[in-house]
Amino acid sequence: MAQTPKNHQTRTESIGKWTVRIRSYQLGDAYICTIDNVSPGAVIARSTAATRADAESEALAQAKAVIA
Repeated sequence: MAQTPKNHQTRTESIGKWTVRIRSYQLGDAYICTIDNVSPGAVIARSTAATRADAESEALAQAKAVIA
């Protein structure tokens, strides 16, 4: 049976000169986070972890490495 995403959260932040959109949600027991560069919306980082905080932290670290 397919799992349904829940506990969606979306926000924007700045990393250096770039505005990024951070999206996270729960899928089963894991949290998934993707970060895109608002315009044109290309995903630049993604992560899966046991908590939302860990998933977002890992994805933000990846995004900072890509953008820097």
